[in-house]
Amino acid sequence: MPRFVYRCSECGARYERDRVRYLCPTCGANYHAGEPLRGVLEAEFDYESLRLRFDKDHPDWSLLCAVESEYHPPFPVGNTPLFPAPRLSEALGFWRLFIKNDSLNPTGSLKDRASALVVAEANRLGEDTVVTASTGNAGVALAAACAAGGKHAIIFAPAAPPPAKLTQMLVHGAKVVRVRGTYDDAYRLSLEFSKRQSGLNRNTGYHPLTIEGKKSVAIEIFEQMGMLAPDAVVIPVGDGVILSAVHKGFCDLRALGLISTLPRLIAAQAESSDAIHHFVKTGKYRNAAAPKTFADSISVSAPSGAYLAAKAIRDSGGFSVTVSDDDIRAAQFQLADQTGIFTEPAAAATLAALKKANCKDLSREDRIVLLITGHGLKNPESVAQALLVPEPVDATWDAVNEFLS
Repeated sequence: MPRFVYRCSECGARYERDRVRYLCPTCGANYHAGEPLRGVLEAEFDYESLRLRFDKDHPDWSLLCAVESEYHPPFPVGNTPLFPAPRLSEALGFWRLFIKNDSLNPTGSLKDRASALVVAEANRLGEDTVVTASTGNAGVALAAACAAGGKHAIIFAPAAPPPAKLTQMLVHGAKVVRVRGTYDDAYRLSLEFSKRQSGLNRNTGYHPLTIEGKKSVAIEIFEQMGMLAPDAVVIPVGDGVILSAVHKGFCDLRALGLISTLPRLIAAQAESSDAIHHFVKTGKYRNAAAPKTFADSISVSAPSGAYLAAKAIRDSGGFSVTVSDDDIRAAQFQLADQTGIFTEPAAAATLAALKKANCKDLSREDRIVLLITGHGLKNPESVAQALLVPEPVDATWDAVNEFLS
């Protein structure tokens, strides 16, 4: 049985595992949808005991998992590749640049990690329904994990999610509630559903196991780099929970005595969806006034994980960068051309941010990881308009030769 308590990220209060389900009862008591979460809970393990049990030569990472293995659905997430990107390194002048390609999870998104763990928790608690609000990837991940685990998925989404993502949700049998309104409206309704009906709410950051699920990507990076932490990780940031989870993963490794310093976490935000960037730069929080970016996965006005993400950036000695849609689109094409990876726009923001940061903020010798969080086939329309589709040629060698010359 996992040995952990939930600790409030603000007041530090600790709660036994089944005493709380979502936010700290004190700090989160007055939370309202449309503002950043307060009183986010984090799983705090018995690290002293784990240090005695942990074998570096044969690491058992289940010791850092908050749900027992017997409850996990047959939905194989994680173990995605980490590999060097030599052509990209040469183009940018960062000599130790790596790609962590989490777009190779079952539904093409890092968010499969969180959904799988929340469905495991639903199994443990005997809940038949899991609900979430999503612009796309979280809903797709939940739909698939629920399908694998025999649960009912209910997804509140803005009226016009990307068509490919809507298709993914529906094909896995989810009940999709398309809301005439914003993501914040969908989020508010998902919380109301949880209060009025039974079931588990998977909303990112709101349920603490979304952080625990996503943190596994940090542990994998550490193991795949030969039990070493990178110097920096560049992360696409919308609601800030992926960044907070990466920070939690490396903090767990530090608590186990496996690393002494944390990697610097670099937040990549769209220019119009810059609430966390503004918070980091000024120390004052405000919502993004009018998020409008084709990188739908990081388009958000009131990021749920703003407070925890800003704290993680500061704690790691990291920084934030904003990038334009033109920057992101150029990065999509460069990643495809120089690494063979087609990413959705949000994931390409990592490369756009690294190019903007350049050597002013990072050393050329730093081991830098670009975290690719979603596959480009989730939103192929993002590049289709910029591509020239060739006209067909006659089925003769002369026609082919003339076309290619």
